[in-house]
Amino acid sequence: MDLSEGELIRQHLIDPEICIRCNTCEATCPVGAITHDARNYVVDVNKCNHCMACVPPCPTGSIDNWRTLSKLRVYSLEEQFGWDELPPQSHHPEVLESTDLAASTSSAASGTGAVTAGTGASTANPAAQGAVAGSILPPWSAAHPFTNLYGPKAHESSIRATVTGNVRVTEIGKDYDTHHIVLDFGLMPFPVLEGQSIGVLPPGSDHSGRPHHARQYSVASPRNGERPGYNNVSLTVKRVLEDHQGRPVRGVASNYLCDLQVGDVVQVIGPFGASFLMPNHPGSHLVMICTGTGSAPMRAMTEWRRRLRASGKFSGGKLMLFFGARTREELPYFGPLQTLPKDFIDISLTFSRTPGQPRRYVQDAMRERAADLARLLGDSNAYFYVCGLRAMEDGVVNALRDIASASGMPWDQLHTSLRREGRLHLETY
Repeated sequence: MDLSEGELIRQHLIDPEICIRCNTCEATCPVGAITHDARNYVVDVNKCNHCMACVPPCPTGSIDNWRTLSKLRVYSLEEQFGWDELPPQSHHPEVLESTDLAASTSSAASGTGAVTAGTGASTANPAAQGAVAGSILPPWSAAHPFTNLYGPKAHESSIRATVTGNVRVTEIGKDYDTHHIVLDFGLMPFPVLEGQSIGVLPPGSDHSGRPHHARQYSVASPRNGERPGYNNVSLTVKRVLEDHQGRPVRGVASNYLCDLQVGDVVQVIGPFGASFLMPNHPGSHLVMICTGTGSAPMRAMTEWRRRLRASGKFSGGKLMLFFGARTREELPYFGPLQTLPKDFIDISLTFSRTPGQPRRYVQDAMRERAADLARLLGDSNAYFYVCGLRAMEDGVVNALRDIASASGMPWDQLHTSLRREGRLHLETY
């Protein structure tokens, strides 16, 4: 069949072998082209407009895959859901024989899908400009992160870590069993920074007989280890017993991790993440806003600052923490939080399900501290980090917008500046 140029399409695909199912791509797609099932994340060719908004935030690069095909032979969603690996470039006889690099060069030259440096938004699609509320750039003084050292061919290239600790960090309760788990990598290098994450490979297979894919967890320990000077990391893991609709379910990875014993061995890939990182310059301020296990990266940042302060190697820099949970009993690390010096960190706790009390969320506490937050929003040395359930994201961003606007700072202009300077980071799930 003799095809004309107009009958070819460059189809956007996601590599299922590399993808860690973190949902970043689906959350950032401005046109709703990305969806998922229990196994794979896929791109709807009928909706994707090549705006490229999803590419920069992806921690693994799995999103940056393309195939040039006849419009009559594009891959359907059903085909993509069934993949364990990407098909080769020459899968269809109608494929245009060109490399992905050539296609990318052609696309960039024509202006289609060209990415504006520093924003992660597409110049070809104005709607994508505001699609990613958080920055894809790290703070200018952040340390250099190492990523994808192990993987992405998960079960072949993963690293083995030994469990050296597993303790419960919430009070006893049926629905809020959260654990602090320490993994040691022995002599194998595994450098991580505060704000990075790892992928854990649960043993066994899913209902179709295929190995479980990796689950992503934020690291809860600072860069020099949960135990200083040791090659280990810690995770904050909540045992999943029900889905978002309240139906009983056992989370494959969360239950596996919470049941681990000291001495057990875990398969790990990563580390991941190159933007949700903390600044290192003296005088930089951190505003940390989180719910539940979203406290993991905040714990890592706080502990690194605490260690620097104790050693006399860090001067200045305000720390504010807004931490929410349904009840005090469900709040991870509640006890240790009470021992942190008040002149070191300013903590606001909120609970939404305390019997006999009105519901309070992190954004409510933020509005109560509007004067302090307004000063920090206007300070180029202040950095904002949000981590937790996606349901909190709109409330937090709206609170920041209202606080800024009430203080005479136009939100659109400020938001652009926060993203461009790596000062506003969102990691919700």
